[in-house]
Amino acid sequence: MARTEHPWTVPIRVEDVPETGRRVELAADESIRTTLAEAAGVNGLTRLEATFDLTRRGRSGLHVVGEISATVRQTCVVTLESILNEVVEPVDLLFAPARAQTSPAAELPVEAGYPPEPIVDGRLDLGALATEFLILGIDPYPRKPGAVFEAPSSADRDATAFAALAALKKSDGGTER
Repeated sequence: MARTEHPWTVPIRVEDVPETGRRVELAADESIRTTLAEAAGVNGLTRLEATFDLTRRGRSGLHVVGEISATVRQTCVVTLESILNEVVEPVDLLFAPARAQTSPAAELPVEAGYPPEPIVDGRLDLGALATEFLILGIDPYPRKPGAVFEAPSSADRDATAFAALAALKKSDGGTER
């Protein structure tokens, strides 16, 4: 099997989704969570689950609705303490074969102005989809509840880098070089 760029792969073929639809529930194991935590730039990923309801759209398209939920360990940007954050991201995407993306008479209607995501070789990867929505949902500036950044007092204004440079200039006699 060819190497994939995604650490979590759960491929599903469009033809394996019946006309009545299919529900897929995923839970990432510890190895995958460790790899994804590193890729997402967080301290840890203690839980990652995804639930998807897949329904057929036309002969070869899919509508994927669901949710990913995770618990991530991050560092508070104010206190620098380790904190746990919950991530919950809804998923609602249309998928169409890659060839339909450029076809003027695409089989699937474009809803809300967004073109469908591509289905390549008759498959889509639910693990990669869950990974993408996890990364989108991670707070880039996590804060511990109640943590408030306090700006330095006005007395500390003289302790800026520019004040230090001015002091060096004065001690050097202020000569130009």
